[in-house]
Amino acid sequence: MARVTSGNTVCVVGAGIVGVSAALTLQRDGHDVLLIDRDGPAAGASSGNAGAIVNASCAPTALPGTAATVFGMIGRPLAPFNVRAAYLPRALPWMLRFLMESRIARVRENARNLHALTAGAVSAWHAMTRGTPMSKLLRPAGWLKVYETESAFAGTRHARLLMDELAVPYEILGANEIRELEPALAPIFSRGLFQRDSLQVTSPSKLVHGLADLFVAGGGRFRRWNVLRVDSGGSKPVLHGPSESLAADVVVIAAGAWSGSLAASIGDRVLLDTERGYHLMLPVQNSNLLRRPVQNGEHFFVLSPMEDGLRLTSQVELAGLEGAPDYRRVRGLVAAAARMLPGLESGEQSVWMGCRPSLPDSLPVLGYSPTSRRIVYAFGHQHLGMTLGPASALIVADLVAGRTPSLDLRPYRVDRF
Repeated sequence: MARVTSGNTVCVVGAGIVGVSAALTLQRDGHDVLLIDRDGPAAGASSGNAGAIVNASCAPTALPGTAATVFGMIGRPLAPFNVRAAYLPRALPWMLRFLMESRIARVRENARNLHALTAGAVSAWHAMTRGTPMSKLLRPAGWLKVYETESAFAGTRHARLLMDELAVPYEILGANEIRELEPALAPIFSRGLFQRDSLQVTSPSKLVHGLADLFVAGGGRFRRWNVLRVDSGGSKPVLHGPSESLAADVVVIAAGAWSGSLAASIGDRVLLDTERGYHLMLPVQNSNLLRRPVQNGEHFFVLSPMEDGLRLTSQVELAGLEGAPDYRRVRGLVAAAARMLPGLESGEQSVWMGCRPSLPDSLPVLGYSPTSRRIVYAFGHQHLGMTLGPASALIVADLVAGRTPSLDLRPYRVDRF
């Protein structure tokens, strides 16, 4: 029988941006916190994203017409969405619910609930990093999407209607205004969509590691340990690893795409899947070509200038947590990136794949487990993990302290499906 260690502790499982933010916020709230991850800080999707903190983001992935477009991409070479044939039976329940979430009534509700979380994302980031070296990794760059054709720009209609309904500020740009913002872009883009009130992270990995270092320097503890299951049936929740168990006062599940199996061990089934994302790093001299992350609205890839190079980030693939990466698609986009950015110097510095934790309605899971108020969930942030790390951490801190959060958490409950 595994040895059980007990302590008056809040255990945070997962050291991505959400988990690290939660651990640091809980520590600042006066708790004794143990942060646990099987690999280490920023070992997953938190290191490989485009580095965009999109304030007041409100458009869910499932929009009217989007689902049909996504299903039509399956099997197409270099399409931005793909489902591996062998994984399709397992992905089907998620995809069918995704289709249901594209109905207009669901879209509007999901947009309101997403906006409620993201409206204060930038202020939450400033509050977390103020007075620390990490603040230098945040740039007030804005979030820019560019379109060559009117038909591609017309595809943003539903997203713009949602932004109008929720009073989200954005600017529609013409060709000259795009060139003023990004002179190095090829003069092929006739339309742009710019959200000025957004930040860029110049090194996502350095940011997450830096926040983890602040947590440890403040007296927090980090442990590299593989939590296999959680038992919430006793007076305290117990985390079980391969050969040891650990009891805690409160457990926060923030393990990203691996959170589904932990929730299931507690008794909470959740419709969570992993949107596997890819990026490719281009030589560092390319970083000076752009001033901010720029999404190509035709091909749905992002070019983002980072400290260590220009990041080409793209692709959504449903293939589970264990399938081997397939880098052909992201490598196939380098030619399109060169057309977009004529001064681009090619040369692959590195290539990466990570697992985004996603639910069909684009909302995360935030709240208590129905089985125990000693279990708090904070996972499923899909494409907005970097945006929502500190904002989610504030909600976690309220729940752990028994305070009422500033927003109604019913739309984010684990059993909403």
